[in-house]
Amino acid sequence: MKASIGRKFFMSLTGLFLIIFLFVHLTLNLLLTFDDSGVLFNEAAHFMATNPIIKIMEPILALGFIIHIIWSGWITLENMKARPKGYQAGDNLLKWYAPAKNMFILGGMVLIFLIIHLFNFYVKMRFTGDPLLNQPGPGLEDGVHNSYALVANLFIHYPVYDIIYILGGILVGLHISHGFWSAFQTIGLNNSKWMIRLKFLAHLVAFLIGAGFAYIPLYFLIKF
Repeated sequence: MKASIGRKFFMSLTGLFLIIFLFVHLTLNLLLTFDDSGVLFNEAAHFMATNPIIKIMEPILALGFIIHIIWSGWITLENMKARPKGYQAGDNLLKWYAPAKNMFILGGMVLIFLIIHLFNFYVKMRFTGDPLLNQPGPGLEDGVHNSYALVANLFIHYPVYDIIYILGGILVGLHISHGFWSAFQTIGLNNSKWMIRLKFLAHLVAFLIGAGFAYIPLYFLIKF
């Protein structure tokens, strides 16, 4: 029992840490829509790739993702074993889509989206490289890569990825909408007054993050 509570507590902490990361990541990515020259985004991407503190944080972040995924799956399976009987057909079918009852499914879909995202951008920017990263452009002195060209090319020339990323933003928002307040509940902020506020804040955070990430591919899809 104590081990289960400990896993839930640590999973909540890693979840909140990842939500903070998503806000930072979204803020940087929104630079794609503020400057069509790509200078702002390229400078931000260069900073993230070369800053020593960021380099230290990256493996910690990766470990946080791995722990969160493994433990959330473990806890979900334990809950399923504790209640093997499914919801009866008489239940309101709309509740089936509630994020609280489908964190395992949502989490799996978010994981698939994350893998696609890493393959499209992170792997190319950090490891394999891509000809677009060397494409000439303004403000690319001192070894700054044209990360803007890599991102813009995908969203402009491959509309299927616009759809995938819009859906991905929605999925991330739905996943956060339950995970945010649930994390605080696990930590101990679970009285009725706090829960009302936390659920409102959770929906607000989920909307901002989900809509923000969905807006970026939609911007390229409409403007270009």
